[in-house]
Amino acid sequence: MSKRIIGHTTPTGGNVFSDLGFSPEEAEKLKADSDLKIKADLKIQLMTEITKTIQERHLKQEEAALLMNVNRPRVSDVMTGKASKFTIDALVVMLQRLGRSVILKIA
Repeated sequence: MSKRIIGHTTPTGGNVFSDLGFSPEEAEKLKADSDLKIKADLKIQLMTEITKTIQERHLKQEEAALLMNVNRPRVSDVMTGKASKFTIDALVVMLQRLGRSVILKIA
C-alpha cells in the first residue's frame, strides 16, 4: 500500500472552489450555493427528528409547543417543513427541550 501525500488543503473559512481554479465570482457563487444546501439539509434532518418525536409521543401541536417553549404555529411550521423560518440553533434547542440529544457525526 502506498502512502498518499496531500499537497494542498483549503484553510478553514477558505473557498475550495477558488482553490479548484474557478473565477472569483463563480467560486463565491458556488460556495454560497453549497453553504445554503448544507444548512438546508441539516435543518430538514433536525425538523424530521422533531416531527418524529412529536408523532411517536402522540403529542398534539399545542402540547409540543409547551414542551419546546414556542407557540403552536411554530410547531406547525416545523412539521410542514418550512426550514427557512428556523435557524439550526433554534431547531437543536427544540429537540433538546423534547429530551433528545443532538450529536454531529461525520461519516
